[in-house]
Amino acid sequence: MRVLIVKLTSMGDLVQALPALTDAQRAIPGIEFDWAVDESFTEIPSWHPAVIKILNTAHRRWRKHWWQVGEIKQFIGQLRSVRYDAVIDAQTNLKSAVVTALSKGKKHGPDGASVREWGAQLAYRKRYALPKNQLAIDRWRQLFAGVLNYSLPTDSPDFGLTGVDWPAPNIKLPDSPFLVFVQNASWSNKRWHDSHWRQLIETAGEQGYAVLLPWGSELEQRQAQLLAEGYEHAQVLPKLTLTELAVLLRASDGAICVDTGLAHVSAALDVPTVTLYGATDPHLIGATGSQSIHLEVEGYACAPCYKRICQVEDYRGEVALCMKTLGVAQVWSSLLSVMEQDDDG
Repeated sequence: MRVLIVKLTSMGDLVQALPALTDAQRAIPGIEFDWAVDESFTEIPSWHPAVIKILNTAHRRWRKHWWQVGEIKQFIGQLRSVRYDAVIDAQTNLKSAVVTALSKGKKHGPDGASVREWGAQLAYRKRYALPKNQLAIDRWRQLFAGVLNYSLPTDSPDFGLTGVDWPAPNIKLPDSPFLVFVQNASWSNKRWHDSHWRQLIETAGEQGYAVLLPWGSELEQRQAQLLAEGYEHAQVLPKLTLTELAVLLRASDGAICVDTGLAHVSAALDVPTVTLYGATDPHLIGATGSQSIHLEVEGYACAPCYKRICQVEDYRGEVALCMKTLGVAQVWSSLLSVMEQDDDG
């Protein structure tokens, strides 16, 4: 049986779909998946052993350079070269619905009340009710079980990453134990306050840990450099691929993250992970793993607001006031707690 998954972005969303593939692989021996995904995130589907072929879209680039018709035609030709036993849209917005509609095979996706963008459901021949008030991982596990007609598993999600033949780290790792601090996020108001990060870096150094700071954009690189300034035990990493970052996380003693894609990668790899939440709701999109802890802001009725700009009374800005309520001591003790669980295991 060969199935096409359409899930284009983003990093965390892609990671959250992986357990559904593991469920299907266990329920239907020999099942194979192709995956249509944006070129920026092509590494993530490649980590799962059930994924045979990856179809790269470049819709962000094509939107800016729409005249590159030849490349678009090539993608469509590749997309339509196979008639699939099932096509599953696990993105459920209008972009993914277009890709789904262009493919060959019976199309499946959520119904009109369950899609991310209304109208996407019109691309599906068969539609499924998926309550939105639940963890995204559970939604995709339900969808795949419904489409592929197997009983929904009740066990903890398995991301299928334990048997991956990960490469060796391609950078020199610290001689001491080290932690990964992921301070960058696509929304500026998801970030923790810089003064808190610097206090945490100082605390980690006092406890004998080196700190590694990844980044994805030039702005995030500058942010990381400012946080590491003056601390010999803090290192801003070079630009790394997603696989290289996954290898680094696996080698670390733990990670502290804001709500960003790498938090999901870290948690899925069963790295001791603490993720900080303010504007977003971990009950819906929380980083999930056997050694993952969520810390939520307190004292702000507006949280989670799902807004990119913080607006509280007379304040309006990109720095979320609610994130100040997550104290350094609380975050550090939470990390130590989950790391101790890892040692006990």
